[in-house]
Amino acid sequence: MVVCGLACWRCRWLLPLLLGLAIIMGIIALAGRGWLESESAPYVQQASLWESCTRGEEDLNWSCESLMDYGWGRAAAATYLVGFVILVICFALAVIAFSIEILRFNFVRGIGGLLFVVAAFQIIGLVIYPVKFTEDIPLTGDNMFSWAYGFGWASTVVVIGCAFFFCCLPNWEDEVLGNIKPTTYYSSPERAPYLN
Repeated sequence: MVVCGLACWRCRWLLPLLLGLAIIMGIIALAGRGWLESESAPYVQQASLWESCTRGEEDLNWSCESLMDYGWGRAAAATYLVGFVILVICFALAVIAFSIEILRFNFVRGIGGLLFVVAAFQIIGLVIYPVKFTEDIPLTGDNMFSWAYGFGWASTVVVIGCAFFFCCLPNWEDEVLGNIKPTTYYSSPERAPYLN
């Protein structure tokens, strides 16, 4: 016997869990020094969202300059940070929404709308950074946008996916709350003629 159902009340914590994962990836992106790195040895270039560091081929000490001295650096950091703060607020709202017995589905749809705002802010920051960085900062050797920048995009992709699910969840209100009986299909060969 196979029981089919779109979702279950116990599975409601998957969306807040995914938002928590997006927050963790956002923290890694905000704190990571791997937004831009030298592609191969000698590693002479390294940058985060906040600063750009260079060193000579034989030098062990990094010489860093703040990206907050540039207007685009402040804009990229501010937009990504604002998106991150709204993401944390959405996570708290999602935990509250899914904790109460009577789930307010219009409230859930509002969280989805806020998550689209988060995605817009993060995308703006993630696009400003590489475009203006390569224009204004002299690069040494072969460089690549690296792991911390990738975590920023991964967080944004998870946020976009969660936004769609939060917006569409009210369409399946009865299935999520368990108000309808699940459809049962029998797969035994003896009962197959009676299903026609």
